Amino acid sequence: MLLKTDSAPVNASAQKVFEFLSDAKNIEPLLPADAISNFQSDEKGCSFKAQGGIVIPLLYVSKEPYSKILMESGEKAPFKYTLSIILKDNGDTCEGHIEFEANINMFMKMMVEKPLTSLFVVMTKNLQKQFN
Repeated sequence: MLLKTDSAPVNASAQKVFEFLSDAKNIEPLLPADAISNFQSDEKGCSFKAQGGIVIPLLYVSKEPYSKILMESGEKAPFKYTLSIILKDNGDTCEGHIEFEANINMFMKMMVEKPLTSLFVVMTKNLQKQFN
């Protein structure tokens, strides 16, 4: 399963957004506060509980300065996945989108596709608000 968000404008340079997202503690304000709990972060990544008690760990795998951050599922994830944040520099502003990839069966896809898509839309809007 591959989910891609639409590209969204952010009122900051790709460098500023990249540096913000490279610090896992900055992921928390992007998440919907009413839908997560137990947020924890360190230099390796972050984890939180989503509605339904599912633990979502995100670990940094690689960072391509100012253009891409790749994260993957951690130990307690319900299934293996990768999450990429792609940035395109436009000078004083940038555009970004999220790509989420998981190798899951059709039943699991039906369960997670809609909530994940909604989560990524909220995260994108909250990132835009961070830099307004």
